[in-house]
Amino acid sequence: MRKALRCLLSLTMLTGTLGAAGLTAQAATAAGPATGPDIKDRILAIPGMSLVEEKPYTGYRFFVLDYEQPVDHRKPWQGTFKQRITLLHKDTNRPTVFYTSGYNVNTNPRRSEPTTIVDGNQVSMEYRFFTPSRPEPANWSHLNIKQAADDQHRIYQALKKIYGKKWLATGGSKGGMTATYYERFHPKDMDGVVAYVAPNDVVNDEDSAYDRFFAKVGTKECRDKLNNVQREALKRREPLEAKYAAAAAENGWTFNTVGSLDKAYEAVVLDYTWAFWQYSLLSDCGTVPAAATASDQEIWDTVDAISGFSAYTDQGLETYTPYYYQAGTQLGSPDIKQPHLKGLTRYGYQPPRNFVPRDIPMTFQPGVMRDVDTWVKNNAERMLFVYGQNDPWGAEPFRLGYGARDSYVMIAPGANHGANVAKLQEGEKALATARILEWAGVAPAAVQADPAKAKPLARADMKLDRRDTEREPQLRP
Repeated sequence: MRKALRCLLSLTMLTGTLGAAGLTAQAATAAGPATGPDIKDRILAIPGMSLVEEKPYTGYRFFVLDYEQPVDHRKPWQGTFKQRITLLHKDTNRPTVFYTSGYNVNTNPRRSEPTTIVDGNQVSMEYRFFTPSRPEPANWSHLNIKQAADDQHRIYQALKKIYGKKWLATGGSKGGMTATYYERFHPKDMDGVVAYVAPNDVVNDEDSAYDRFFAKVGTKECRDKLNNVQREALKRREPLEAKYAAAAAENGWTFNTVGSLDKAYEAVVLDYTWAFWQYSLLSDCGTVPAAATASDQEIWDTVDAISGFSAYTDQGLETYTPYYYQAGTQLGSPDIKQPHLKGLTRYGYQPPRNFVPRDIPMTFQPGVMRDVDTWVKNNAERMLFVYGQNDPWGAEPFRLGYGARDSYVMIAPGANHGANVAKLQEGEKALATARILEWAGVAPAAVQADPAKAKPLARADMKLDRRDTEREPQLRP
């Protein structure tokens, strides 16, 4: 009886300890063997690594971390900064996915699609110069794709000693671009790359592919509805700009960077059709008002909902200064014609220079994207590019040449900027899933024998797998 009581008491104490730590038995198992060092201790033993916080999540350990990086990898003695990263730890015996959005890092537990497919760990990196991962003082010349690729390389080298299984790089949009650039500069690091909806603006001054896209995307009826709203918004510039001024006063918006409320207003209106196809589906055309009979408020509401009138305010631009700096120095940016607006526009598509404070110098480097494009065509190995059929950013995609090996470009029918493997046609979805599993070294024997049987290894988790695809204002990937 006393023995049974002692066992019950021990079990109660153990349960209470796990509950206090915010871990389930499954999560404790994921933390690693009880006889070895705790995974947090192993991570924090890495020179330059520091803990911001740990957040519990069933089946995982989730850490928000800072990692000390050189401001200039070519001259590491000239100073460092702290780069924010997160680590979703499952097991050191599982593969690891290296994810970046190309912008800020989400400090809540999230799992990218490849991480779900391979049932692995995930390291997520905040792109340099996005707050708080910004050197002080900021020398903006150190914000370029090579320095960012070197950031990833150092993080990989530091964590590979703990996570010794295979690694994949992934990201969507600018994150897909980032994964591609990383592969270009450090092709021996990753065992595979999954780049989603990654634009490839090889020649910045040649953007006719976008014009061709907007001439045929969706249906003529839908295109006409969107074009008519834009025309009506510019025809009614005076009353709608009065509403804009009132909204600016109410919200404390200013327009010093772009130059004027008028410039900001036109930029928002010109983004309208692009933003619709980036975030919406053809089935959403029914929500677009008939411009000719719409009230001023209805025109305002649809433009605000799709483009966002806060986009080109100083407050809206501030977070994305690093993106616009890169667009204006290396990445390139679209300049579409929109002939249906002839005679109504004053500025046309404005360049990235207009969205970056004037005290930050910018000079465009035309050969950078051509170098990456040529490298991908001739050297891509174990790379998968996924695009959405109706996503404007896919109008200038990455393409594969004769030198590419075990690499693929796939298009999800009818999909927008949220295209992924799950939205591909069945045959391509199975093939893509099978290749990801194979690259990660976890393809079951049945999948190796028949790729059509490939499925994600991890169970779906609505919270963990949620894509934070809130509608982002501004014309950016």
